[in-house]
Amino acid sequence: MTKNSDDKSFITDSNIRIERLYKDPLPMSEEPGMYPYTRGVQADMYRSRLWTMRQYAGFSTAAESNKRYRYLLSQGTTGLSVAFDLPTQIGFDSDSDFADGEVGKAGVAIDSLKDMEELFEGIELEKISTSMTINSTAAILLSMYIALARKQGADISKISGTIQNDILKEYAARGTYIYPPQPSMRIITDIFEYCSKEVPKWNTISVSGYHIREAGASAVQELAFTLADGKAYLKAALEKGLDINVFAKRISFFFNAHNNLFEEVAKFRAARRMWAQITKDLGATDPRAQVLRFHTQTGGSTLTAQQPMNNIIRVTIQALSAVLGGTQSLHTNGYDEALSLPTEEAATIALRSQQIIAHESGVTMTVDPLGGSYFIEKLTNDVEKEAYKYLEKIDEMGGAVKAIEAGYIQNEIAASAYKYQKEIDTGDKVIVGLNSFKSDEPPFDKHFKIDDSIRNVQIEKLKKLRAERNNEKVNSCLQNISAAAKSDQNLMPLIIEAVESYATLGEISDELRKVFGEYQG
Repeated sequence: MTKNSDDKSFITDSNIRIERLYKDPLPMSEEPGMYPYTRGVQADMYRSRLWTMRQYAGFSTAAESNKRYRYLLSQGTTGLSVAFDLPTQIGFDSDSDFADGEVGKAGVAIDSLKDMEELFEGIELEKISTSMTINSTAAILLSMYIALARKQGADISKISGTIQNDILKEYAARGTYIYPPQPSMRIITDIFEYCSKEVPKWNTISVSGYHIREAGASAVQELAFTLADGKAYLKAALEKGLDINVFAKRISFFFNAHNNLFEEVAKFRAARRMWAQITKDLGATDPRAQVLRFHTQTGGSTLTAQQPMNNIIRVTIQALSAVLGGTQSLHTNGYDEALSLPTEEAATIALRSQQIIAHESGVTMTVDPLGGSYFIEKLTNDVEKEAYKYLEKIDEMGGAVKAIEAGYIQNEIAASAYKYQKEIDTGDKVIVGLNSFKSDEPPFDKHFKIDDSIRNVQIEKLKKLRAERNNEKVNSCLQNISAAAKSDQNLMPLIIEAVESYATLGEISDELRKVFGEYQG
């Protein structure tokens, strides 16, 4: 399919003109780019601009991850998405006893600003958009990113990207929390407040349904629990005195995409409509504060170690659902991710699937191409109705924090996961290559492996850092953070000052542990 550059219309290979938007006079056919945004957040959607093609990557040391980032950028990736190792996610330096065996495994190890400098060497932060999947230590990693941008001479008011920063889903589904819910919410609202003034283009939270879905939730539960968390963040910011018309513009969402193509499309459409209503009910009057913008990642839990090449088809279907559903950003998983971190080959094929959808499939030529379908419109309404049932129950309990503390959300996810696994075990749900259409195949031998010696490399770097930095300045910065944590002073400027003095992630996290304590889930 090609674009007609003369009048900006679009034509098929058979020379049939594709209109910008298809609709009928019925109320369900709303305009895209207008409240309640069911049909999309922009009037022209992908006709004007494609979604950001991100590839989630991070492993080993910062220097090794930097090589992968530069490769992905050379292959057409339009935004970076950083995965951090488990010690980084839960606030431990690589030389901590708690980090043994995990350094550089699930993502890249970042102990200090030195590592962040290596991670983005040769990459100008003002010219790219970066997403960082980090939650309990989000304030520290964002501070390192801001500090690095300053060192590069960037105008931090112009840098753009997203930190996940969604701690509620950690309590509900994933487990990489540090502090109890209330101080964690305080840190999040400190980030909201600081960035609204200093880093206005930064998305300060990506409310994540992805990990809720990975834990076993259904599509409806993913939608409901994610919006319930989002609603809790809105209320926490309002209680801090922040303007919803300012901070709500920088809230984004992170959804999963599974194999049921039409249900996923309906979920994305319903999400926009529901969030528009939620923000409006809480006082948002600026249309941009009512818009739900979201990143999508294809479903890791849907990938099989058996017949792994089948995962290319699964990922393509899932990516297509995200595009048909109007995503703003997309990551496609490698076909080998049920077995290991993705190889360079798998990452490239995953990126190519997005590029083929964008440039060869024709689905980007009109806005909301499935809109107006009796089935899609009915399914969108049904998904919304079922999700509201959960939201009403959570509201009755006092909101998402109370529902999590009571174990309600966790129990609902566990019940859904059990039902899904039972259907697979009985064969009621067919998973090709796993419980049906099996075949004998040689062992998969293209694993991407991380050397355990990475921890030793990081430990040596930490020893050198602590020997060369101004430790008196570091200790002063840590004391300032501790004092601020005991008051209502915003923590962000003090954390930035600390990382600029090369205080480590573990040292800052430990200082906050002393004040806030640790959550025992």
